[in-house]
Amino acid sequence: MTENYIPPKVWTWDSESGGKFANINRPTAGAQFEEELPVGNHPLQLYSLATPNGVKVTVLLEELLALGKTEAEYDAYLINISEGAQFGSGFVSANPNSKIPALVDMSTTPPTRVFESGAIMLYLAEKYAAFVPTDPSQRAECLSWLFWQMGSAPFLGGGFGHFYAYAPEKFEYPINRYAMEVKRQLDVLDNNLASRQYLCGDDYTIADMANWAWYGVLITGTIYEAQEFLDTASYKNVSRWAEEIEARPAVERGRRVNRAWGPEETRLLERHGACDFD
Repeated sequence: MTENYIPPKVWTWDSESGGKFANINRPTAGAQFEEELPVGNHPLQLYSLATPNGVKVTVLLEELLALGKTEAEYDAYLINISEGAQFGSGFVSANPNSKIPALVDMSTTPPTRVFESGAIMLYLAEKYAAFVPTDPSQRAECLSWLFWQMGSAPFLGGGFGHFYAYAPEKFEYPINRYAMEVKRQLDVLDNNLASRQYLCGDDYTIADMANWAWYGVLITGTIYEAQEFLDTASYKNVSRWAEEIEARPAVERGRRVNRAWGPEETRLLERHGACDFD
């Protein structure tokens, strides 16, 4: 990239783009090799990694089990995206978009595949009648914040996170552009949480889990280590909310599932039962 870069009339891909994930980025879709997915004994089969989008789903599953929803027992298998595991034929069958997470519900005939983290969360919340309101107005509020996260997080992850933390070179314009947007988003959350315990009011919902997985961990420093740069401490209401959610035992368990980095006590490469946390 140069300051005088002029886009060609027709863009073509002829080399890796650089950065942390350059070896797995391609402008094409579909399976790159044959590999079937493993299948465990539980009704739900999750194929994921403990990035924010993966953590959303494992937190919800652990919260469902904590409520006594035993039908939500699940097997979680690691999909290491840095090694390109998401391009195996089995995973592409579960998620044609080749992004984690992907869920296969074996309790239906035929099995039901669900991809995109927000869709998985809504599917599970409705299936087990928990963490999503039934009142029409409250449900609309919950879904609004859930989809707000789905639409906003790419500016945080693919925008700010990429250019601030992962790009092979640092450039002022994209970092400033996305830092401004992330701070605007944090302000949206902070203003809303000024008068509410949770995003939708008094009740903890999938909207909180989804947003916490991105914005909560940004505040607490799990991703990008940008708290000082973004002055995240100034968002007092988001900080209070993030710390409260982080302290939940199910959240602590959920963030460990399919985690392949960090201190050993925080990792759980695969999850097949509650005893795996011991």
